[in-house]
Amino acid sequence: MDMWRVGIGFDSHRFAESRPLILGGVTIPHSEGLAGHSDADVLIHAIGDALLGAVGASDMGTHFPDTDPVYRGISSLLLLQKINEIVKGKGYRVENVDAVVVIEKPKIARYVDQMKKNVGQILGLKEDKIGIKAKTNEGMGFIGRGEGVASMAVVTVVEFSHR
Repeated sequence: MDMWRVGIGFDSHRFAESRPLILGGVTIPHSEGLAGHSDADVLIHAIGDALLGAVGASDMGTHFPDTDPVYRGISSLLLLQKINEIVKGKGYRVENVDAVVVIEKPKIARYVDQMKKNVGQILGLKEDKIGIKAKTNEGMGFIGRGEGVASMAVVTVVEFSHR
């Protein structure tokens, strides 16, 4: 019986000039944003892919291709809303989210509470069922050199008929 399912998601984007830095639906003051077809919100993309994986629904690129102009510049929070509808359509609801954003600069810890509120509002979760952490990469790799940002997420979903 498929009462509970778990999904894992990952995303990364490079920094780009003339774009806002948006993480968890929060615009964070910084000299650069993230390159991407949508708003390039790596946190929401990792959560979205984790949710889609948990219900066996492929990945975000399949549902929202970067070749479709409809998604150019779209808020990833709107995509998360559509993903939540897919999850519900498969007979599941989101039980919890745990995610990490790996970023060297800027420091984002003070924005985490708002990120949790944004995710919670869309997924219908209380903030104590959402974990979002900020980590550096200790100066290593593309993240450590300040070239981009990555995020990972794990989610749990449960069938509607089970509590």
